[in-house]
Amino acid sequence: MTRTRLWLFWGTLAVYLAIVVGVLATSWLVTFDWQVMFFRPYKQWPEIHAFLDYFVVLGQRGPTAVAVAAWLGWRCWQQRNLHPLLVLGASLLLLNITVGAAKLGMGRLGPHYATVVGANEMSLGGDIFPSGHTANAVVTWGVLAYLATTSLRRRTLSVIAALGALGVGMTTVYLGTHWVSDVLLGWAAGLLVLLAMPWLEPGVTWFEDRLMGILLRLWLRLRPDSLRGPLPVGSLAPGVSRQRIAPDGEVLVRETVPAGTGGRSTGHSPDGWPHHPARPYTIRSERSPVTPAGSRRPPHADRMPRTTPLSPTSGRGRNGSG
Repeated sequence: MTRTRLWLFWGTLAVYLAIVVGVLATSWLVTFDWQVMFFRPYKQWPEIHAFLDYFVVLGQRGPTAVAVAAWLGWRCWQQRNLHPLLVLGASLLLLNITVGAAKLGMGRLGPHYATVVGANEMSLGGDIFPSGHTANAVVTWGVLAYLATTSLRRRTLSVIAALGALGVGMTTVYLGTHWVSDVLLGWAAGLLVLLAMPWLEPGVTWFEDRLMGILLRLWLRLRPDSLRGPLPVGSLAPGVSRQRIAPDGEVLVRETVPAGTGGRSTGHSPDGWPHHPARPYTIRSERSPVTPAGSRRPPHADRMPRTTPLSPTSGRGRNGSG
C-alpha cells in the first residue's frame, strides 16, 4: 500500500460517508435525486433505450464475472498459478460483503417504488443504495487493470474500466432503476474495494500456497508417471520432493521443499526451476559414452593414446599358441 494509494483510500472513504450522511439528512442531494427522477431521461431520449438495456449488462455481476474469470483463467494457465483468479474472487467477495451489508442496512427504495415526494426513502426495506451494478462494474473491470503487468497496460485498462463504470452508472439513472446518489455511492464503494486490494494480498498468497500444495499432492497421487519430465510450475506443499527424471529413468534433479517455507524452495536448482523455463537435458555429456554395441567405454577413451596395432603373431601366448 503506497502513500498515494493510502491517501486515495481515505479520501474515497470520506466521500462515501459524506454521501451517506447527505442522503440520511435529506439534503440537496436528495432534492437532486427527485429532480432527475421527474425529468425521466428514458422518455427524453427513447431512441437509445434498446441499446442501453444491453449495455447495462456490463455491470451485472453474473455475466461480467464469468467473462473476466474466463480471461483470468487463461492467464492462470499460462502463468501456472492461481493468483489472478484468486484476486478476482477476493475482490468480488469483499464487494458482496460491503455493498450487500450497506444495501440491507439502509434499506432505501428505488425511484419506481418511491412513496413520498422529496423523502430519502430510507429504512423501507429496499436494496438499491449503493448501486450494485455500478460498484460491480468498477471492481470487475478494475481488477483487470489491477493485475496488469506493465504501467502502460495498467493506465489503459484503468481508463477503459473507469469509462465503463461511468457509463453503467449513468445508464441505471437513465433507466430509472437508481437515484443519482445511489450511483455516486456505488462508484465510491467499488473504488474502495480496489484500493483495499493490497491489504488482501497476503491472505490471497497464503491461500494460493495452500491450494497449490493440495492440488499438487492430488496430481502426484493420480498421475505418478508425471514425475518423468518437469513438474508443473507452482507452489509445492512442505515435504514434497520435486525431481526430474530423464526418459531412460535417471534422476537429474531432486529437491525437497522444507516445511515452513510456504511451499516454495529456499534453494535454487541449477536452472532456476520453477521460475524459469527448463533447459534441455544435457545428461549425455555427464555419462560415459556408449558404443553402438551397447558396451561402455572409459570416460576419456577418445583422448587415450593409441597403441601399435598388433601383428598377427603378437597375440600368441608364450607357448606359441593363439
